[in-house]
Amino acid sequence: MKDGELDKVIEQDHEALAAFGLGDPGPKKRLYSRGDDVTLANPLGPPVRGWQGVSAALDAAAAMLRDGAVTGFERIAEGETTDPAYIVEIERSTTKLGGAEELSPVALRATTIYRREEDGWKIVHRHADPITTPRPVESVATP
Repeated sequence: MKDGELDKVIEQDHEALAAFGLGDPGPKKRLYSRGDDVTLANPLGPPVRGWQGVSAALDAAAAMLRDGAVTGFERIAEGETTDPAYIVEIERSTTKLGGAEELSPVALRATTIYRREEDGWKIVHRHADPITTPRPVESVATP
């Protein structure tokens, strides 16, 4: 990316994912916009809109994880204007999911959109899901 400030925020976002896998949503939450238009679509719940919903969803998701560690990021695409910017990545980690005692590998396809605000770049949208390999068309059918 061209903007060093944005690169720093993306690095902080990657570091925040490590804390998130340990069950701590705080570092991730600090990176989000507090606007009514902020959105989150994570793999552990339905999409939410507005800071209150995003904050609650981050708390609920982090509470389901523990003992996690980031194992890597694969950048698929990125784009930056003066406002906004985005990245598309595969995020890889290991964590204990729910009440499990064993670590599980996790790979998420994630799109994050950042917006420049008065106090710097903030996340305004994140979508993450476990679709990282081809799947049969039937997999999109609702049960």
